[in-house]
Amino acid sequence: MKEEIFDVCNERDEVIGQNTRAEVHRLGLIHRAVHVLVFNRRGEVFLQKRSMTKDTFPGAWDSSASGHLDTGEDYDACAVRELREELGVVAERPERLFKMAACTETGQEHVWVYRYDCEGPFCLHPEEIAGGEWFTPARVDEALRSRAGEFARAFVMIWGRVGEGRK
Repeated sequence: MKEEIFDVCNERDEVIGQNTRAEVHRLGLIHRAVHVLVFNRRGEVFLQKRSMTKDTFPGAWDSSASGHLDTGEDYDACAVRELREELGVVAERPERLFKMAACTETGQEHVWVYRYDCEGPFCLHPEEIAGGEWFTPARVDEALRSRAGEFARAFVMIWGRVGEGRK
């Protein structure tokens, strides 16, 4: 299997080179990713439980769909691709919510966070996702208060920003 190549960026999210996924993560280089939060009509958010084979945060709860941008790919195209690859959802561009600058919590990723409204059903990618579940926002808040270690670090930061908009 061909190893993924990521664009390496500077702190202003400008591409300054490329490197393999393994080297980008090993060296802590700044790169790009998307997170998509899928909500249903009841206002619940679908969270995925990451596969135990993932190189970061195996088995952790995370955003509905997320992933790295391929070399030369833009954020919007990546969001559409990740919804299709991870959840089996064919979608037009989801709604952009906010962008987060690369930092320790995001794994040195510049991240665009999106929202997509969908009821499912989903076809979960078994190599990426061990399972998934609908959560009310209050249930997410409570789980993060009592069991934050069960969630991917970037999701904790993302949900904090999403929660600010609910208050």
